Amino acid sequence: MPQGDGSMLPLLDEAVLARLRVELEGNESIWRIFVQDFLAQLPARIRRVSQALTAGDDDDAMDAVLSLRTSTQMVGAERLSGLSRDLEHSLRNTHGADPFTILPRLAAANAEQLKRCADQTDYVLRRHLQGRPNGTP
Repeated sequence: MPQGDGSMLPLLDEAVLARLRVELEGNESIWRIFVQDFLAQLPARIRRVSQALTAGDDDDAMDAVLSLRTSTQMVGAERLSGLSRDLEHSLRNTHGADPFTILPRLAAANAEQLKRCADQTDYVLRRHLQGRPNGTP
């Protein structure tokens, strides 16, 4: 993925997680389930983006990217959200190009960075669930 603004963002915005807790009226159990559900669905969301791009399916690729971006915003996964936004812009800029040519190129350029960022985000959020947000043992 070309190094856009998304790759420069912090992995996690802890204020979003705190706001989510407030919106859930401080219910720690519901907050944990929400974050755990996000983490459980993250690998499938990343795979779907990659598969849709590789297949040249522009409609599914856009839907998958928007789903990823929306879900990452909800848990404060800023960098992954930013990378998703960058990919969304790239998809919008391919309008009129042959999707069977350009989308696999986008997959090749973006898949590894999305996967790596998803793995890092997973690690950081799991640390939050364990009550150790800064990676302390």
